[in-house]
Amino acid sequence: MSKFPFEVPFRNVEANLDAYVATVVDSLQSDFLVLPKGEGFVEYAVFQTGYEALKEATSGFVSVTPDVVLPVVQRTAIALIVLRAMLGFTPPEWAHVTTLRTAVDVPQGAVRSLDRAIRRNPTRALPVEGVTASRVEALAKAACEMLAEGAPEVPLDKIHRLDKADTRGGLAAIQSLAKLGVPYPMLLYERFLGRPFAGHKDSISELIGDSLEVRIEEALVEAGISYRKTKRAERLPGFDQAPDFIVPDEFAPKAVLEAKVAEDDGTARDKVTRVQHLAALAQKGAPRGTYKFEVIACIGGRGFGIRREDMKKLLLATRGKVFTLKTINRLVDCTALKGYRAKK
Repeated sequence: MSKFPFEVPFRNVEANLDAYVATVVDSLQSDFLVLPKGEGFVEYAVFQTGYEALKEATSGFVSVTPDVVLPVVQRTAIALIVLRAMLGFTPPEWAHVTTLRTAVDVPQGAVRSLDRAIRRNPTRALPVEGVTASRVEALAKAACEMLAEGAPEVPLDKIHRLDKADTRGGLAAIQSLAKLGVPYPMLLYERFLGRPFAGHKDSISELIGDSLEVRIEEALVEAGISYRKTKRAERLPGFDQAPDFIVPDEFAPKAVLEAKVAEDDGTARDKVTRVQHLAALAQKGAPRGTYKFEVIACIGGRGFGIRREDMKKLLLATRGKVFTLKTINRLVDCTALKGYRAKK
């Protein structure tokens, strides 16, 4: 038996599915311990600048009111990120709560964009007039109110998002922690609830898959193959979900490539389902047993190796055309892409 499923006829893969699953899993690589910083990464020293600005202006979080907090975040934009961290909200969550509490329309997309812009330029000054200024004012007002109120009573089978060590008891709790520090067990507990680096991983999710996409592009360019790389959430004719790469283009596709990285089995399962959908699309309208275009999967991350049944589905959907970083050098020669090679 050949080592990799893309080297043999598909009937061999079907007949020895478990063995080929093992070969693909063995070639997987994972970089979940090392994350790219990305353009919007905020260093601790910068974050601390915003924290100290808020602490000083509010006299140690005694006077946490909009008229005190707003000028701080206008002068030092990173202070707005610190305020969000104190609440423990995502940008869309903060926007939603603010709209409800202040009657100011604060679109979630606008707060996402504002948050991203601040992270990219944390020392910038925010506008004091205009639509953005009114939204920032509303965000600050809602934050000040919620931090002062603390966590309300909820049923025993529920937990409020402000029921955290620093916000449970309103401003008194914040003042206490600002003076004394956080008890280590409580820090660990809240870290357990919140997942370390979760927000950062979400913000750089595209970068995590970049290394895989770069390798695919290098292989295509080196072979002189015409291809179309799609943008995030792009709409293409004939595709209800755009693949990452199309060869030669979306108007006459002969091969589509999906570049997927997953570090947990749930994410991997979702991404396998996406590839299965492309395979179903490739068969739609084609004579029985044939495909309008070849579906190729390039994968990375430990998530794909956790559930062997999902890997079986991936191999069946792609008819064995599954590649990893270790085998991507065989991508062109072992798929329909070789028919579009313009360079030897």
